[in-house]
Amino acid sequence: MSFQVFGLPVSRGVAIGRAVLVASSRIDVAHYFIDEADVDQEAERLRLARDAVANELSTLQRDLPADAPPELSALLDVHLMLLRDETLVLATRQWIQDRHYNAEWALSAQLEVLARQFDEMEDDYLRERKADLEQVVERLLRAMARGPSTSYAPAPGVRPRDFAGEDPLVIVANDIAPADMLQFKRSVFTGFVTDVGGKTSHTAIVARSMDIPAVVGAREASHLIRQDDWVVIDGDTGVVIVDPSPIVLEEYRFRQRQSGLERDRLSRLRHTPAVTLDGERVELLANIELPGDAPAALEAGAVGVGLFRSEFLFMNRGGELPGEDEQFEAYRAAVEAMKGLPVTIRTVDIGADKPLDRMSANELRHEHALNPALGLRAIRWSLSEPGMFRQQLRAILRASAMGKVRLLIPMVAHLSEVRQALEAVARAKQQLLEAGKLCGDIEIGAMIEVPAAALMLPSLLKHFDFVSVGTNDLIQYTLAIDRADEAVAHLYDPWHPAVLKLLAQTIADARAAGKSVGVCGEMAGDPAFTDLLLAMGLRNFSMHPSRIAAIKQRILRADTRQLSPHVADVLRSDDPEATAERLFNRRAVAAE
Repeated sequence: MSFQVFGLPVSRGVAIGRAVLVASSRIDVAHYFIDEADVDQEAERLRLARDAVANELSTLQRDLPADAPPELSALLDVHLMLLRDETLVLATRQWIQDRHYNAEWALSAQLEVLARQFDEMEDDYLRERKADLEQVVERLLRAMARGPSTSYAPAPGVRPRDFAGEDPLVIVANDIAPADMLQFKRSVFTGFVTDVGGKTSHTAIVARSMDIPAVVGAREASHLIRQDDWVVIDGDTGVVIVDPSPIVLEEYRFRQRQSGLERDRLSRLRHTPAVTLDGERVELLANIELPGDAPAALEAGAVGVGLFRSEFLFMNRGGELPGEDEQFEAYRAAVEAMKGLPVTIRTVDIGADKPLDRMSANELRHEHALNPALGLRAIRWSLSEPGMFRQQLRAILRASAMGKVRLLIPMVAHLSEVRQALEAVARAKQQLLEAGKLCGDIEIGAMIEVPAAALMLPSLLKHFDFVSVGTNDLIQYTLAIDRADEAVAHLYDPWHPAVLKLLAQTIADARAAGKSVGVCGEMAGDPAFTDLLLAMGLRNFSMHPSRIAAIKQRILRADTRQLSPHVADVLRSDDPEATAERLFNRRAVAAE
């Protein structure tokens, strides 16, 4: 029976496919597809984990004190019974065999199926046994994490088994961790639906960067939608249609075809220089997460990489950080793939919505007890881990010998941090020279993400060669909005007058000092802001490769001589969005 779920539209377009549910867990679960040859190995991991947990529970039961309440022994009996229940074990093995899920994903998927069955039971006692099942599964997951095979990385080139025939697939989840997004990015999913999240949550940003339709904040979607249900994701309106009728399905397929034609038309601009009608040349660069993203940047017509988010090299690794040589190879691969075009590498921006698998007790305390967006993140974290920071700096400096590399420091707010970071760069250079290793000349820039940095920019510019504005965080910190919190996500407003004034001031100050200034946040890839940013004097935009063609089209139609006089009116307005649309005589639209 067809029904609809409503959420927030965060990435435009239409996706149609069968639902693949990603169950949530109290502990992190890696989700990736395994190769056919690894099915038996994953099943064996599951068996070994079950044996280990059975031994743990049996030992606990045997060693119970004589005066222990009898309920404890009975509880352990229930857990052992659930552990040996073939409904759990055989079905989990079936997920591995049929869907090619890794063992952890298979186990969490079966937990979701059984949990729903428990919820539907009329007997109170049986319904409450769901908590016991969750505890048993959690023990199994922890046992697998302790086992000999704890790598969270899938085999290279693995694709999901074609369990749905020719049918496309969409992900439905309570939420999707950044590490999982990294894996799903390489896969075949055509859309996302999550119960939680706002328009600038990490899931939403990645979905837009992947140029695939997504709806977040859909509340109970992951509980209402079943595995293999046909789902239509309308990323334009925020509607999710489950089991649509043939007529509705055909209407959305028509919209998909129209979107494809528009993308094909825009793709013809990829090799056209981005020059305004009055001859202003604009640099359109790409944001990437991994070296493998560089070819797509070139194909889209990017004239360089404006933001290499190096933190993704640190994620999804089961807690093991990449060493200097491994990082060097990744940075070198990106530099060489860009064929002489500049590559800007941001030092690791860990924290907030991008925690590491491995965190110290101090970091975990900050992560869970305090607001992580205001805690130990970005350059603060790097300076607190000097050994790791030196390794990363040496790797980046070594890669600079292979081509034009720029170094970007995230979340700068204090001159003391600036001095420490620049001293660390100098030490890393000296260490390389003493070791006889090559490094090239490298420009150093600052991310402008907090109001403090924007307001003290003239002082910062004395120490840096360029600046790049991270608008996502600048908006968050200016408006005191946790952009990952759906309860306040509606207050996140890139058109807020305070945000626009900080942005205009940053661009003006950098240009006055003769320093390069760019924008690498979401606003750079949103055509609704292109005219305003051009009018403010911005000539360097960095975005996901999929956004470049749409932004270039607006630049080619713009005349900065006509746009620039209107900036003051927009900044004075109580409703800048409406004023900009009226004065620029353009309809502010989001990208296709």
